[in-house]
Amino acid sequence: MSHDATFTAPPTEAPARPSQMGASPRRNEDRRLLTGEALFVDDVHLDGMLHAAFVRSDYAHGILKAVDLSAALEHPGVVAAYAAHDLGDYWEPGPLLVPPPPIDRLEFHAATQVPLARDKVRHVGEPIAVVVARSRYEAEDAVALVEVDIDPLPAVADMEAGLQSDAPRIHEQLESNLAAHVIQEKGAWEAAREQAHRVITRRFLYDRGASAPMENRGVVANWDARSRELTVWDTTQAPIPIRNGLAAMLGLPQSEVRVIAPFIGGGFGPKIMMFYPEEVLLPWISMRLGRPVKWIEDRQESFFSTTQERGQVHEAEIAVDEDGHILGVRDVFVCDTGAYNPYGLTIPINTQCTLLGPYRVPNYYTEFRMVFTNKPIVTPVRGAGRQHGVFVMERLLDRAADELGIDRVEIRRRNYLTPDEFPHDHEIIYQDFEPLVYDSGNYAEAMDRAVEMIDYAGFESGVGATARAEGRHVGIGIVSYVEGTGVGPYEGARVGIEPGGRINLATGVGTQGQGHFTSFAQIAAEQLGVEASDVEVVTGDTARFGWGTGTFASRGAVVAGNACHAAAVEVRKKVLTLASSVLGAAEEDLELADGLVRVVGSGASISLGDLAALANPLRGAVTPGTDPGLEATAYFGPERGVTASGVHAMILEVDPETAEIDILRYVVVHDCGRVINPMIVEGQIHGGVAHGIGNSFYEQLVFDEGAQLLNASFMDYLLPTAMDVPHIETAHVETPSPLNPLGVKGVGEAGAIPVGALFAQAFENALGIEGFEVLEMPLSPNRLFELIRDARNARERG
Repeated sequence: MSHDATFTAPPTEAPARPSQMGASPRRNEDRRLLTGEALFVDDVHLDGMLHAAFVRSDYAHGILKAVDLSAALEHPGVVAAYAAHDLGDYWEPGPLLVPPPPIDRLEFHAATQVPLARDKVRHVGEPIAVVVARSRYEAEDAVALVEVDIDPLPAVADMEAGLQSDAPRIHEQLESNLAAHVIQEKGAWEAAREQAHRVITRRFLYDRGASAPMENRGVVANWDARSRELTVWDTTQAPIPIRNGLAAMLGLPQSEVRVIAPFIGGGFGPKIMMFYPEEVLLPWISMRLGRPVKWIEDRQESFFSTTQERGQVHEAEIAVDEDGHILGVRDVFVCDTGAYNPYGLTIPINTQCTLLGPYRVPNYYTEFRMVFTNKPIVTPVRGAGRQHGVFVMERLLDRAADELGIDRVEIRRRNYLTPDEFPHDHEIIYQDFEPLVYDSGNYAEAMDRAVEMIDYAGFESGVGATARAEGRHVGIGIVSYVEGTGVGPYEGARVGIEPGGRINLATGVGTQGQGHFTSFAQIAAEQLGVEASDVEVVTGDTARFGWGTGTFASRGAVVAGNACHAAAVEVRKKVLTLASSVLGAAEEDLELADGLVRVVGSGASISLGDLAALANPLRGAVTPGTDPGLEATAYFGPERGVTASGVHAMILEVDPETAEIDILRYVVVHDCGRVINPMIVEGQIHGGVAHGIGNSFYEQLVFDEGAQLLNASFMDYLLPTAMDVPHIETAHVETPSPLNPLGVKGVGEAGAIPVGALFAQAFENALGIEGFEVLEMPLSPNRLFELIRDARNARERG
């Protein structure tokens, strides 16, 4: 399919009627969630169920000399205990989930996690042994009895130090701690630099944070030898790949493995990591013992055993002409992958690509080195490397605006791509292995809306002037971003009509709070002339739908949503064909509405339920070449990802004496293409902004020089509360994507992506201290206080 491919509506598209698309009906899933009927993994209770607890390393790096389980095995209630040597041939490193993309200048060294540490531990919290008992209490008590002998080794805590030739080597099979080295380039950066009116250079730091979902990870596994079925309930964002992987590991047919991802209390990326040791071990244990086994991660465990994100250091330059036009950008950075790199290069490639933003960048040199450290594994967390790229570009543009005396909004407008430049090829490779090509957008319109909503033009003479007169420090910020969303490879869906008139829809993606049960229902309802509440949606159960990839990269509505649409269109065709025969009317004279097929201008009609019964006769013959029933399965695979975008603006007050902040206003103008459900989109944006505020000003994982985490509890790891998240004003610019029939783009991560850059700009504007720059994220009241103090001291020395 060519890059400028478009879709036209099929001739059987729904006729004009009150549209389900673009409406905000009551969410289908909310009754179950609010009344306690929604199933979460910890709600699974089975007869004879055992409970697992893990022995985890207290050391970040060390030689594992011995594991003694004897005392634990004698503890009351303990049924079994296992170390790495007990696993036999089942012990093997996990798969490389995402192989390197086809980039010419690329070096990659894989080292993936293991079920249980065998000869060496490589991060605090790495599992060494597992104890299985009648209760979690007994299992935890027995864990304390396991004797582990570890000879500590020097740890790599600093990613840049990890690249030094004398750094402790984490993986002996590799020559160094270098996990990857990648260079991508377009144009000629050096020539652009030579021609520039101004070249601005800065060093930026973006440090680690945790995903901190409300529900931690959990697994329940039950092997039924009589029915030859392994059932696994898992807090995963990718139930079908988990099913496929477990079947292969355990030597079972895929038909004998059922993975259920029920309701999940937040995913944010780490829950798509495959395969966590717990996911590998519990099914094996259940098959070995012939009993169901449960493990639920506790909060402290999640700080060590669940993957994390964000650690990068950038050395960046921007070259501009005297009018502020970007001539080129150079960005060389180091990124921390933790002790293993199962997720490949997704995060740093997202950083490389997202840095370009909504701007015209004719010359670009980008290079990164990925480094193994003795910290927990790095995989995507909401934003997945995009925050870093946005932070670098937006900060560079702010510095260019300041040095050239150009307004910060104006310098962005001068560099925006315009609607007539799409599709726009940035000439580098994206994480989906395809060229980074923007499909559509209207960046200037989004900026204009945000400027108007926040009253940017009137701030200095209005809110800003009033605050200064009162001795308060109030600032304004406004930034832009682009987000690649809706990547492949594909998703599928099955839509069917029951004789009672109920519509069933099943898809393989899991749900973690995105409103899939409503949005997918709206897509099907639009085609079949019913309400969203008439559609029963099933997600994340491999027994109900067994093909697909998962929920990640803001792709649910784009990929699975279009699969739902395609299946519903096929069912609509079947409905019209059969109804035409039953009612004796041409298909073009029929309409679907209120659960009926009606002849336009006539009283003749038949319900969808009655039509479904006729489509599945108990006697007689089915016409050759046709299928019984009113059901269809369809798949959608995009040729490449689609490009969402937006502008965030904020008015912020800072107390320079305490570094406490108060967000007075927060505005988001977002373009996610055609909006399926405005309420759900706003909810996604609000959640993303809350996440972004946490990542910008509260949340930071603090490690010491021995790679020991110092703040592994919510007493010390700060999360924003309802008191810290402001009212968020939203507006939408809709530029439908030409790359899918629904015209939709992703929205799940967008709220979080530009917030750090926005905070930095607003802080600087509020404080107005000469020489004060924010070059790092996340901040905190303490760190902001230090930066303010240092800037004041420098000015006084000055």
